[in-house]
Amino acid sequence: MLMSETMINSAIEYINELFRDRADGHGAEHSLRVYRNAMKIAEQEKNADLEIVALAALLHDTDDHKLFDTKNNANARAFLNRQTIDPEKIERICDAINSVSFSQNRGRRPETIEGKIVQDADRLDALGAIGIARTFAFGGMHGRSMDSNIQHFYDKLLLLKDEMNTESGKEMAKSRHAFLEDFLEEYKSEL
Repeated sequence: MLMSETMINSAIEYINELFRDRADGHGAEHSLRVYRNAMKIAEQEKNADLEIVALAALLHDTDDHKLFDTKNNANARAFLNRQTIDPEKIERICDAINSVSFSQNRGRRPETIEGKIVQDADRLDALGAIGIARTFAFGGMHGRSMDSNIQHFYDKLLLLKDEMNTESGKEMAKSRHAFLEDFLEEYKSEL
């Protein structure tokens, strides 16, 4: 299915505005990386609706409980309702968004291919060098100690490789996971 480039650009403008001045690793830059990862994965998953993947990836943090006090995807829906999108498709986009969060979906896999793709894309951004940088940015903004940030690797980041949904997501996660392990070894040796 063809995507509306105008709608994608509007979504990018929306997240740039919504996340302006965020410095905790959950800004527009993160959403854009998730979008790019999601589109790479979607190229391999031939039965995915690219428009749902793209919009869910771009909007996936617009109602994150750590960032906003909203209900029922209010920020995402505000944007989507201003577009020419069928109400059923809005529900499918919100369903994909709701399947992304690690803490809210622990032990559950998304039911749709679009949800699986966007969840993998978001998790990829928690791995590798970017994942390390985001961990310490978020931790610093929220007063977490160095030890607490390192514990986050064991509580979440090192688990992600084995929880990927798609074959291409699993493949992309391997080198990023290895980088986390190398970082932790170097960190321990420097202590």
